[in-house]
Amino acid sequence: MKAADNSEKNNLHPRNLHRSRYDFELLISNCPELESFVSINKYGIETVDFSNPLAVKTLNKALLQAYYDIQNWDIPKNYLCPPIPGRADYIHYIADLLSGTNNGNIPKGSSVLGLDIGTGTNCIYPILGNAIYDWSFVATDIDKKAIENCSKIIEANPKLVEAISLQQQTESRFIFKNIIIPEDRFTFTMCNPPFHASAEEANKSTSRKVSNLNPKEKKNTNPVLNFGGQNAELWCNGGEIGFITQMIYESVKYSSQCLWFTTLVSKKENLSSIYKTLKKVNAAEVKTIDMAQGQKNSRIVAWTFLNPSEQSKWFV
Repeated sequence: MKAADNSEKNNLHPRNLHRSRYDFELLISNCPELESFVSINKYGIETVDFSNPLAVKTLNKALLQAYYDIQNWDIPKNYLCPPIPGRADYIHYIADLLSGTNNGNIPKGSSVLGLDIGTGTNCIYPILGNAIYDWSFVATDIDKKAIENCSKIIEANPKLVEAISLQQQTESRFIFKNIIIPEDRFTFTMCNPPFHASAEEANKSTSRKVSNLNPKEKKNTNPVLNFGGQNAELWCNGGEIGFITQMIYESVKYSSQCLWFTTLVSKKENLSSIYKTLKKVNAAEVKTIDMAQGQKNSRIVAWTFLNPSEQSKWFV
């Protein structure tokens, strides 16, 4: 007999639909294939093996079907599989950020246009942003396979066809260049940057992650392939700080075309350097929003080049 557990994940955003433990009865009714991955842990609670990429992917598929009406979501083998609750949090905190320049009201509807940098094969931020707040998105990636898979997901869900457009970044050294054109006007940008500086560093981190999930198992000799994640998703030259610094310097060129630029910052020690760069480019306002999922702490850094009076006119 499984134990009842109604504990709430208080560290998630108050509007997050996933603050309670997973309702596996609901999830399996929407996605029957999930049932084979569900088991009872030593505490008598239903769960899945989070070190198994196929189990995590199937859980995500079920969550998207049950809570966001997304059908036939899938990602290719060996690509990152994003945890839905944490990704939804980023969307909710952006909504709060935008409400601050909209008289305390969260702006909804297709007139709110987001730019997702590095959307991956999963297209998760545009999917959630559209499902929760009816926002529109431009989703970009340097990986052609990622764009192709996102296109399949969109085609399988007609409501996404008009809401999400895809664009491949053909020059990997750039972030906004080639993507933002003169007539574009983005309400916000968002990004979950690669945070390792090399493949070796990414391998070591993933080995630790797998070891923590399955401490009794032998050391995994090929953790990146088993856990999921391609090079561009996991690492880049300069790591997280190099990527974000490049993003900040590029954002200056599009300062009047976007209300808020935002990015996740995984490493707290990178914040001081990020703040210095933002001061150097004369950002009008900088905000740091703390986030926490499980035992991992992260944060969003947001900046704008618009003064308060210019911000207030954005939604008029």
